[in-house]
Amino acid sequence: MQQEVVLAMLAKEPSHGYQLRARLRDALGPLGDAMNAGQIYVTLTRLEKAGLLAVERSAESADRSDRKVYALTPNGQQRVSEWIAEVSWPRPDLAEFHLKLVAAAAAGLADPLTIVDTQRRELLRRLRDAQRAAMAEPDRSDAALLLEGIVLRLQADLRWLEACEKTWTHRRSGS
Repeated sequence: MQQEVVLAMLAKEPSHGYQLRARLRDALGPLGDAMNAGQIYVTLTRLEKAGLLAVERSAESADRSDRKVYALTPNGQQRVSEWIAEVSWPRPDLAEFHLKLVAAAAAGLADPLTIVDTQRRELLRRLRDAQRAAMAEPDRSDAALLLEGIVLRLQADLRWLEACEKTWTHRRSGS
């Protein structure tokens, strides 16, 4: 589990580990079923040790005084803000980028449409560069094949960003 995803899902409000897992599963739909609960708790422990999360004991339930509530520290909040603003395509997989949009919207960290637009601009820049490089390569060279694959991947990613934009525009309009 990517640490920034966990931090971003906690940006809206402090949560118990099981609440965090439920939010991640809701955001991922059927893909969340394969999520390892133990990995989430390992990630929470690492984030706490790194000073990005603060942990409090839950006071809401007398019978479960061992429940921990995880909350962002100022350093954790800063890390989330940096991650939301990061343009790192194609490193994040689709699920990670999707979680970035969900967490940004839920916690009011950033406008998902702005994140999509920033990613689109970067992909368009990379697409232009890859197309120029492909045109400069001799036909049927090994590099030309790789560059064609990069161009096709970027075009597919741009189409997916269009779908993201439509969905988030629809959510904003409330229709």
